[in-house]
Amino acid sequence: MSKSRRPSKKTPPKKKKGCLGGLFWLGVKSGVLLLLLAAVVLLGYYAWALTFDLRTISDMRQRSAVYDRDGKFYSRLAGENRIVVPFDKISNDFVNALLAREDTRFYYHHGIDPLGIARAVVRNFLGGFRLKEGASTLTQQLARNSFPLGGKNFHRKMIEAALSYRIETELTKEQILEAYMNRIYFGSGYYGVETASQAYFGKPASRMTVAEAALLAGLIRSPNRFSPFNDPERATRERNTVLGRMLKLGYIDQAQYQTALATKVVAGPRPRSTPQENWAMDAIVRDLQLVIDQDQLDEGGLKIYTTIDSDLQKAAERAVKQRLGEIEKDSAFKHKAFRALTNEEIASLAASPFLQAAALAVDNRSGGIRAIVGGRDYEYSKFNRAILGQRQVGSSIKPFVYAKAFEAGLHPGDPINDNRLGPGDLPAAFRKYNPSNSDNTYRGLLPAADGLVLSRNTMSVRIGKIAGFDNIANCIIRAGIAANPPRYPSICLGSFEATLKDMTAAYTVFATGGTKLQPYLIDKIVDADNTVIYRATKASVPVLSESSARMTSAIMEDVLIRGTAARSRALGLRHRAAGKTGTTNDYQDAWFLGFDDQMTCGVWVGFDAPEKIMPGGTGAELALPIWVDIIEAGR
Repeated sequence: MSKSRRPSKKTPPKKKKGCLGGLFWLGVKSGVLLLLLAAVVLLGYYAWALTFDLRTISDMRQRSAVYDRDGKFYSRLAGENRIVVPFDKISNDFVNALLAREDTRFYYHHGIDPLGIARAVVRNFLGGFRLKEGASTLTQQLARNSFPLGGKNFHRKMIEAALSYRIETELTKEQILEAYMNRIYFGSGYYGVETASQAYFGKPASRMTVAEAALLAGLIRSPNRFSPFNDPERATRERNTVLGRMLKLGYIDQAQYQTALATKVVAGPRPRSTPQENWAMDAIVRDLQLVIDQDQLDEGGLKIYTTIDSDLQKAAERAVKQRLGEIEKDSAFKHKAFRALTNEEIASLAASPFLQAAALAVDNRSGGIRAIVGGRDYEYSKFNRAILGQRQVGSSIKPFVYAKAFEAGLHPGDPINDNRLGPGDLPAAFRKYNPSNSDNTYRGLLPAADGLVLSRNTMSVRIGKIAGFDNIANCIIRAGIAANPPRYPSICLGSFEATLKDMTAAYTVFATGGTKLQPYLIDKIVDADNTVIYRATKASVPVLSESSARMTSAIMEDVLIRGTAARSRALGLRHRAAGKTGTTNDYQDAWFLGFDDQMTCGVWVGFDAPEKIMPGGTGAELALPIWVDIIEAGR
């Protein structure tokens, strides 16, 4: 019997999973992973942003301001030309113009504006991928202007965005705006809205009009290119663009728009954005480095009150230039006249080849320096001869010789021999010393006072012997003229070197009745917190007895009346004054130092590399005219 065969049971085929479903879940997983990675990256950038000190945002260095003796602004030190002002000292019209120009959604975002980014992408796409609109918020601009974030790349944009988010978290909108407006550059060397408003419009930022506010806001994207000083037409075009935005956003009405639009942009004279470069500022900076720490100086924001008389400073600089020009026109002057030098010539010269002069004026009450001129032109030679130039003083030392002799018992009317020195006139060690008088004449016995009035060399040496050469040397040291003067007869004729500053300061002993005033330029310094961090001590040193100082001063008045400086009246001297000429061998240095009831002034004329200036080039001929101009200007 055959077995029946049961049909085999077929296993149904397994259904295959859909490809689309697998891709979907793969995409979901990848997306989650990317989001996690992005979150990690963002958290990393935010953690990095937390390392920045946000106090830096409002900690903006301002250039220290320098004021003259009357408290008037004189100049600024080098650095960013910025004046920081609080938010409430800035025109609301400028705030609106700024927002209209740079960030219309400022009050609606948290440092990053997604809508602004999307709008910029669309507009740049429609513009053929040419960069027509940026996407940076005002906060992002502040971040990159406040911190070194690197170049233009993706990394910088990420840290900038993270830092902007943190800034918005920790600062108020008003604080952000205040910091931005004080920090931003407005072209032509001006930083911050206050400095820009003062420079472009001659008024504080609080008083800007709508038109002025729109013009400043229009500069921000390209400050130098849009500056009205450089291109008034382009500045006007940018201003009008900002005005249109302000009208559209409702910041101004139609009437304000039309009025502002009709306002003509007029570029006035460009104010000085760099510090004054002159001898006074050179000396002030030198003194600053001596009286305060470099860190305090670098911090900026200081108010430096000085003793400079700005009008007298100008007059002194003018007198030096004018009088040297007159000397060069004299037929006896055989050297090259001054001319402008090229940068290459300036760099190659070890010393100026032209005739130079220096002048310094000191207040008789305080010792404050009212004017200082270190040469004929600061642009071409910055060597400050008034404080650095060591030159032989010649006959200008004689008043100290006579004053010490008066202290030793000599009287102005006592007869002194004007003839050549002979045996017995000097100690044995110095008998070979036999100077001549400048005019080669010898007049026998003359009153001691005439030796100073007429600058007689032989009389001055004899009077020096009465005073004592050591006593004269000690007096010179105490007066601060020289540290180690010679202690032999030639000291009486100034056979040693000193600076004009030291000589002028020493001459204050005759103006004050025996006390030398310590010259100074900086009266006080106030820091950014209005704390006085330095005040001048106004030191003085007794050098001569009052009687001998007064006696010498009276004789020095005669120098200007009947002595070596008698031509002072013809040069324009109109008031009572006293002084002394000084001329060195072969007319290499010409001096005049003197005083009136208000100030003591010294002048030196000569070449940087000593050589004969001209025949007859005495202190009376070359230095006195400059001195008269300055002493008269100081009245």
